[in-house]
Amino acid sequence: MSEEKAVHKRQPSPGSTNPKPEATSTSSPPQLERDSNCARQDTKTLYFAVASVALCATILTVAITPNRLHDFFATPALALPSSYALCSQEGLRSIYTVDSKNSRAQCLVVRGSRFEDVGFLEDIQDRWSKGEPLDVRYIDSGSIVVPGLSDSHGHILEYGASLQIPLEGTTSIEETVKRVREYILSEPTIRDNKTQFVEGWGWDHTKWLMETWPTADAFEADPDVAGRPVVLQSKDGHALWVSKTVLAAIKDMPTEVEGGVIMRDTDGNPTGVLLDNAQELVIRPEPTYETLEKRFKLAIRNAHAVGLTSIHDAGFDPKSLEFFRRQAEQDKLTIRIYGMTYFDETKHYWGNSVSKIIGAGNHRLTARSVKIFADGALRSGGAALYEPYTDNPATRGFMRIAPEVLNDVIPRFLRDGWQVNVHAIGDRANGLVLDAFETALRDANVSALRPRLEHAQILAQKDMARFGDLGVIASIQPTHAISDMWFGEARLGPERVKGLYAFRSILDHGARVTLGSDFPVENLNPLAGFYAAITRLSPEGTSPHGPSGWFPEQRMTREEALKGITIDPAYASFTEHILGSIVPGKRADYVVLSQDIMSIPARKVLKTNVIATVIDGQPVYGSF
Repeated sequence: MSEEKAVHKRQPSPGSTNPKPEATSTSSPPQLERDSNCARQDTKTLYFAVASVALCATILTVAITPNRLHDFFATPALALPSSYALCSQEGLRSIYTVDSKNSRAQCLVVRGSRFEDVGFLEDIQDRWSKGEPLDVRYIDSGSIVVPGLSDSHGHILEYGASLQIPLEGTTSIEETVKRVREYILSEPTIRDNKTQFVEGWGWDHTKWLMETWPTADAFEADPDVAGRPVVLQSKDGHALWVSKTVLAAIKDMPTEVEGGVIMRDTDGNPTGVLLDNAQELVIRPEPTYETLEKRFKLAIRNAHAVGLTSIHDAGFDPKSLEFFRRQAEQDKLTIRIYGMTYFDETKHYWGNSVSKIIGAGNHRLTARSVKIFADGALRSGGAALYEPYTDNPATRGFMRIAPEVLNDVIPRFLRDGWQVNVHAIGDRANGLVLDAFETALRDANVSALRPRLEHAQILAQKDMARFGDLGVIASIQPTHAISDMWFGEARLGPERVKGLYAFRSILDHGARVTLGSDFPVENLNPLAGFYAAITRLSPEGTSPHGPSGWFPEQRMTREEALKGITIDPAYASFTEHILGSIVPGKRADYVVLSQDIMSIPARKVLKTNVIATVIDGQPVYGSF
């Protein structure tokens, strides 16, 4: 078969010519064994050239929007042939492979569910000249292709639930209660049944015009809300604001809760705010499977729309674990999920009795890690510090788990083959967790264990180098930095705040980082995290330290940030051999972006659109 018959092209935009760069290939496909999904599919179908086919998409401004994307943003995806090439325009190398050399390429080739080839079109044509027909497609000039994007720390079902009554952006207690009332009145089944729970997410008292904790009394002041069981989760997920009806249902209210706080008034009565472990006092109806599926579908449609092909879910409980297992068994997972199963320190150790899940549902579900909470959050004052809070000297925060329990369960989970991921925000919590890791990892093969510190927000100077020294992965959330920069110094003081979100200091000591958002706490969009990491500026381009960014010396480079949402999450989830870069033999997960985020002015990153999101070689969002 001649080259003209073997390679059938979809032409670039009018006025362009077929690409023929004067260069050699950047790679050739190795001979690899492939699973059944990668089996060669012979075809006799001829693809006819068309006058002009370019990438198309429903425009989605993926940036400075809140993390409340809606159903209509999700565009249906059209199937592609089993084998095809996707190429840059003539003379361009617009595919960022994120391989070991940070190579850029003109074209990628997909066969089945895997990348088959990467290189220049002319060389690919030579290699395919005697094979099956190859459909060649082109991205628009200015667009780029990157590996599938990953969020290393999110909460999928909670995100779906947060869309029910989104409370982010309110400026007062009264405005928040008003949103609750509007929701109640808009839902007849809830409006007409005062026993139904009303749940919402996202209130943030630090952003209200008067920074004060809310109380249950605020619900009673509204006749449409009064007398109902209302449970509102704070933006950071570490505080519940509940109604008097919910408080009354808590039998045998304890005086104190280890690792948590029951906020009380001057007479000692609960106010309606419960912090960290105290949140577990609230007993809510279990969501049905159908409810979970609805939340999941909404969350994943929105995730695809911002280029996510993989999510590390930071908090499976037994019900959500069973939900995702069933979804995998039924081949309903349209995104890759790496789950962390929550360890409740008040219950028995389960590391030697629970089975791990690895690569279920066609490599869509893995649950081989444990999530342990060491402390609370900075915003709610629960992060465990060495010294008292500057704005509240009466407290140093608190540990949600005793150090002796950490030192007991961490080595046990590691011995039983679990990756250990510990939530730690305050400098004391991070120090104690690093101490426990140091003891547990002595003489261990760290690359086989890959322990993670989730958040690693406030670090003492003496702990900066320990991540690299111990081989502990820092799982960080850059959008937290640009949210917390406005109150960080008031809470920590001018010296201690220098260790808050000190990304460059961690990297320069040889640590590996991986980036996430902690959605629904922050924006679901990974490009928002990319922007925050490289600028340390608000979406409006501001910071407490001016237009150069908040502690600009702690910025990450664009290359580091891109790795942080591609190959680094793959390493952090033991999948770097099949995910995270555009390399022959790996799973064909990639994203087409409307602009080159590696070269455009940083302020334009947030105006970059996702043209298509592709998993296993087929679009799950957009088309081309």
